[in-house]
Amino acid sequence: MRSEEDRPVAGFPFSAVVGQDQLRLALILCAVHPGIGGVLVRGEKGTAKSTVVRALTALLPAVDDAGTTRPARLVELPVGATEDRVIGSIDLEKVLRDGERAFQPGLLAAAHQGVLYVDEVNLLHDHLVDVLLDAAAMGRVHIERDGISHSHPAKFVLVGTMNPEEGELRPQLLDRFGLAVDVAASRDVDVRMEVVRRRLDYERDPEAFVARYSSADEELAAEIRTAREKLDSVELSNRELRRIASLCASFDVDGMRADLVLARTATAHAAWRGDSEVTAEDVRVAAELTLPHRRRRDPFDEPGLDQQQLDDALEQADQDAQSQVEDDARDGEPEPPENPEDRGPDEDRGPEDGGPEDGGPDDEGPDDDGPEDPDGPGGGVRATDRPSAPPAGEFKAKLLEVPGVGEGAPGRRSRSMSSRGRVVRSTRERGHGLHLTSTVFAAAESQVARDRTAGRLRLTPADLRGAIREGREGNLIVFVVDASGSMAARDRLSAVTGAVVSLLRDAYQRRDKVAVITVRGREAELVLPPTSSVDIAVRRLQSMRTGGKSPLAEGFLRAREVVLRERLRDPQRRALVVTLTDGRATGGKDALHRARVAAHLLADASVASIVVDCETGLVRLGLAAELARELRGGYVRLAELSAQQVAGVVRAAA
Repeated sequence: MRSEEDRPVAGFPFSAVVGQDQLRLALILCAVHPGIGGVLVRGEKGTAKSTVVRALTALLPAVDDAGTTRPARLVELPVGATEDRVIGSIDLEKVLRDGERAFQPGLLAAAHQGVLYVDEVNLLHDHLVDVLLDAAAMGRVHIERDGISHSHPAKFVLVGTMNPEEGELRPQLLDRFGLAVDVAASRDVDVRMEVVRRRLDYERDPEAFVARYSSADEELAAEIRTAREKLDSVELSNRELRRIASLCASFDVDGMRADLVLARTATAHAAWRGDSEVTAEDVRVAAELTLPHRRRRDPFDEPGLDQQQLDDALEQADQDAQSQVEDDARDGEPEPPENPEDRGPDEDRGPEDGGPEDGGPDDEGPDDDGPEDPDGPGGGVRATDRPSAPPAGEFKAKLLEVPGVGEGAPGRRSRSMSSRGRVVRSTRERGHGLHLTSTVFAAAESQVARDRTAGRLRLTPADLRGAIREGREGNLIVFVVDASGSMAARDRLSAVTGAVVSLLRDAYQRRDKVAVITVRGREAELVLPPTSSVDIAVRRLQSMRTGGKSPLAEGFLRAREVVLRERLRDPQRRALVVTLTDGRATGGKDALHRARVAAHLLADASVASIVVDCETGLVRLGLAAELARELRGGYVRLAELSAQQVAGVVRAAA
């Protein structure tokens, strides 16, 4: 008999969650219409993200499985899961027992018709995110590996939670989540008191607490079932479809996924309300859940949806829809006869009459009121109005990488051998885990010599093969930015800032940690300690102070200190120091010599580096290039900071 200690603790009821109305609604709508594509929940720690997601499972309809009925499952995908665990692998037991190649399904198969929950989805390895998002979009998993071809259904409600302070999700992956919700703890004292009260009551007696809210949860579950049954009969009129298309066009979202998700969400909301037709209110609610994460074209855009912008877009969409209705009504009426006297003086005049076609008097030409625009007709920007420095978009540093092969945190910058990467081959050495197929095949070749003709395979230690996994790692990118007086000229500082922002954007996409050090006056200031939240780096950079001397020696020493300290915390994360300077060290006594010595010390610490030379003008001293040689790293000029020019500039540290 099971003791009280062994009895499983009942989950926190969905109906007992205080606040978080938008999150609760998003989860319910995905339960009504799994085709929406799941929910991404972004928020600070301690905001009940996991509690609400786990509570949803109890509300889902029962599942028919092989002739029997079972409750829907909640399957959790660990951040450190291997690809075999997620999509499945060869069934080693059958191979050893029967000599038969068989497939053993993974977590995606277990989540079929239930909820697949990924906590800290922003820390999940990219190729695993691609796999599960493809499965969520297609509703099936297709596997071609280890000589086995297999396919199985995998329709589930995908829910990912993340803390933005620990790093963002890539934009192309953000878009694959149907809905997104930002959650935060309430600042209302009464609400916070009620949250604490309910949690304490639950911990004191979970079963009694669950029983108190059981009827409310049962009612919600019944409403979800009813909405699911009603979903196919809900009508989405052309008027509301036009409103949806107009909204997505107004927010300039990429592709058509937003339109489809918005339409599905609006339909699910109408079914949830019990209505048979989608209304403008359904579209608005759906837009608030569908568009916020899709309007972030850049990691440094503020999250969320501006309500005034949404109101304006909805009003414009309503006007467009009304105009279309009026046009459709007029299309059904006969055209009135035309009266030639109603024509204007220039109407219907062709080229032979001097009309607007083919260069007539109304044809638009160059503006006669001023000098011709240097960009040609319609260029729009005169020489005196041109930007004073290249915009950040002109800089691309996607080929900057740390040399060699590391074993660091999953990312997208430098080559690495990782326990969570893709299996590329087998080895007789230990490797990262067991390569099952190669082990079985190696054993199979020796079965006759081992007098095995039937039954299980006979294995020996010599048969074991390790798995070689290759992927990409994220690095620690330390920016040393010269903010001295010689760099403070408006054009140059603007260009440097643009380059750093572009490099930070690249670091965001490649899942690096970043740190920013500025050097000015007499010291080097660590304005941003190592972090994965690179949008904070941009805000710090925008408030960067400039002027004074250039203590480059202190900058290199501070970078060395940051790298060595971070090695103690995360020994496998390799570092790359990117210095943006004109090389004119002026801070302190014998500044240039001290800068060279400090650069040499940084190189001796086996830190990869690159110097971006910001020197301009006809007379160049070439000091930045000398510092690059002392650093034993790469060198590139600011104006050449492009993917083509930077390829290969980072050299292995001595």
